[in-house]
Amino acid sequence: MGKNAQARALPDNEAKAVGRMIRVSPQKLNLVASNIRGLHVEKALAELSFSRRRIAGDVKKVLESAIANAENNHGLDMDSLYVKEAYVGKALVMKRFRARARGRVGKIMKPFSNLTIVVREGEENA
Repeated sequence: MGKNAQARALPDNEAKAVGRMIRVSPQKLNLVASNIRGLHVEKALAELSFSRRRIAGDVKKVLESAIANAENNHGLDMDSLYVKEAYVGKALVMKRFRARARGRVGKIMKPFSNLTIVVREGEENA
């Protein structure tokens, strides 16, 4: 008694991974995601390993998860994978405040983001 299996949303030569609730603004996360779009996965992992941005480690985790999904779940060859898509979406925003002078408040917004990485087997476009 379970749900019926749904049809696969991606073609057979693609795999994806999603990182949810990453504690960084979507704008900052998109700067890192744009660095790996279209790259071969080995180059993308090297780029993220040596990036000085704090969030690059989390992006690297999601990319490694997409590679593992491609190999283990879909039987794709890691040597011919490249990053087809890397896109960012908004998640929730925690709202905090800080007391300021004369009874006022300063708003503090703590945004979260979602990251989706799709890897594809074949020739890279970039």
